Amino acid sequence: MKHLLVWSPVTLPGDTVYYWVEYQGEYERLYKSDSWLPSTWCSPTEDPKCDVTGDITAVVSYSLRVRAASGLRTSAWSALKFSQHSTLLTPPRIRVLRNGSHLFIQLEDLGLKFQFLVVYWRKEPGAEEHKTMVTYMGHPVHLQAMKPGAKYCAKARTVVQSIDRQSPFSQAQCVEAQAETLPLGLALFAFVATMLLLVALPFSMWKMGQLLCYSCCPVVVLPETLKLTKPSQKLEAWKREEKVDACSLTVLPPEEVFGAWM
Repeated sequence: MKHLLVWSPVTLPGDTVYYWVEYQGEYERLYKSDSWLPSTWCSPTEDPKCDVTGDITAVVSYSLRVRAASGLRTSAWSALKFSQHSTLLTPPRIRVLRNGSHLFIQLEDLGLKFQFLVVYWRKEPGAEEHKTMVTYMGHPVHLQAMKPGAKYCAKARTVVQSIDRQSPFSQAQCVEAQAETLPLGLALFAFVATMLLLVALPFSMWKMGQLLCYSCCPVVVLPETLKLTKPSQKLEAWKREEKVDACSLTVLPPEEVFGAWM
């Protein structure tokens, strides 16, 4: 847990002002004759603030004081009492991330005593909110899988269970899942198949037309040996068909026909 002591600066034109910060805990009050200890990082300091996290190590009441000095001049001490139970927690810094089709959140590193209540949801009317309590792990925390093309949001608040304190929620951040796309290999296969189909379809239609035409109106081709090439041959063949033997047309009376049978 980080503790930052801040005070109003003292302005002296042309002079540099330094500040001394001291602290006193229950141990110093009870067992060290009400003594004060200088802050580890801020005695002295030119900044009107001091990080006293390393000095406040127990969940007890502390007294803090600060004074200004410039040359031989010093101000009176300005003191206050402080306890971790009165700590006001601020919203954590977060970053909502998308990795492929998964939702992640990056949390601020505040120390081992801190936990984070993370709330996330799909951004749509009537969407259900999901909650999870996580600790800082040094890397983004996975929340859930994302549906292609959908938008997801998340926010977080800081929780310190030892002092029963929690911060307001951070500002919500949203990311949109990538729309579903075909894998590169599948897209290449689809392209090649489409090109082959465009080439093969006209040829198939032409071939089908040829088959239908042959089925409906077949072309009969005579062998070369059956073809009559000379006009005289054609005329002679026609005459032979017209010439009939006279004896083949003789009609016999009925008596002769029966006589032949008898």
